[in-house]
Amino acid sequence: MSEYITTALQEEEIKTAQEKLAELIRSDFARIDRMKADEEVTDFSKLDTITIGVMPGDGIGPLIMTQALRVLNQLLAPEIASGKVKIRIIEGMTFERRVELGESLPADVLAACKECNVLIKGPFTTPRAGDKFPDGTPMPNMVSANSLLRRSLDLFAAVRPIKIPEKNIDWCFFRENIEGEYIWGNKGIQVNDDLAIDFKVQTKQGSERIARAAFEYARKNGKHNVTAITKANIVKLADGNFLKAVHHIGETEYPDIEVQERLVDAMTAKMADPEFTKGCEVFVLPNLYGDIVTDAAAEMQGGLGSASSSNIGNKYALFEAIHGTAPFLINHGRGQYANPCSLIRAAGQLMAHIGYGDRTAKLEKALDICCNTEKKLVVTTDKDGATSEEFTTYLLDTLKSL
Repeated sequence: MSEYITTALQEEEIKTAQEKLAELIRSDFARIDRMKADEEVTDFSKLDTITIGVMPGDGIGPLIMTQALRVLNQLLAPEIASGKVKIRIIEGMTFERRVELGESLPADVLAACKECNVLIKGPFTTPRAGDKFPDGTPMPNMVSANSLLRRSLDLFAAVRPIKIPEKNIDWCFFRENIEGEYIWGNKGIQVNDDLAIDFKVQTKQGSERIARAAFEYARKNGKHNVTAITKANIVKLADGNFLKAVHHIGETEYPDIEVQERLVDAMTAKMADPEFTKGCEVFVLPNLYGDIVTDAAAEMQGGLGSASSSNIGNKYALFEAIHGTAPFLINHGRGQYANPCSLIRAAGQLMAHIGYGDRTAKLEKALDICCNTEKKLVVTTDKDGATSEEFTTYLLDTLKSL
């Protein structure tokens, strides 16, 4: 007799869970078929007009987006004047409207996004369990709008550069952006009151395309190393297959580039140790690890307010800050003192993606002067520092002098 004896109710709960899991697997088979068929890549050099969609976001988002748009308008002034580049504000993505509609990503907003070639966005509010409105009423349990945008536009690569010149750090992280623990993040199974199950999903196609993106970046930018970060010693299948995909792409398509491995816990603990990261240049990670490790790397660079992220797909691309809405600053009347560098750097990545890398290089030089060399104005997020507007004016003046 088996040592495990289940009741009739438990057997029914198992059957219900199996049916739900089967449906999830069927949906991912369809997604895999779409990945196999998705081979067309947007060539921005062949577009008559490039439309940049702008979603200001929540909290400090609209405040720092105003400053990022000042930078875009100055650096792309000739292209905007000629009509080559158009900037379109996408309305309807505020947290209040999403709550009113009961939709994390309203259909009209998604349709507007798909009419653009690239997007830049501020942070969106995603309620956590137990979060409440100021009047004490519970916030709804809404799916992350960020995750829905990435999936809806198939933005499979989150690209996050980290540069700390004084420590000789020039890293670029390629985070798989769709799969892992997040793809079924709202589709776990509550088997009964005692047992809840969430999932980690990794496909061969998803792993290979993020690996190829990392290797391609390394080759185009004169890098000689790609380091895969996993927990494959414990998570044997999902992380193990991700690691196999990285090695396969490296060995078969990029034999000139070295492949290294690091465990995610060791990487997070020893990121600041130059011996541990010696030779590392480009990193490729599954979704959840990429979220955690790149936030830690951003703190080394100067905080989440200093870092940006590119979300790249074959057709669309989205650029954003990696921090949240900063409700503390808003609630304490200090939103105007938020650091705008995250979205300004995102604007720089956007320009490089659509073919204006020379403007990005100029912006990076100006940011280095303003943030590291001269530092005539410093954003502290408190009233003893510069406002977002004051810092951006300083940056724009610096750009004019280059």
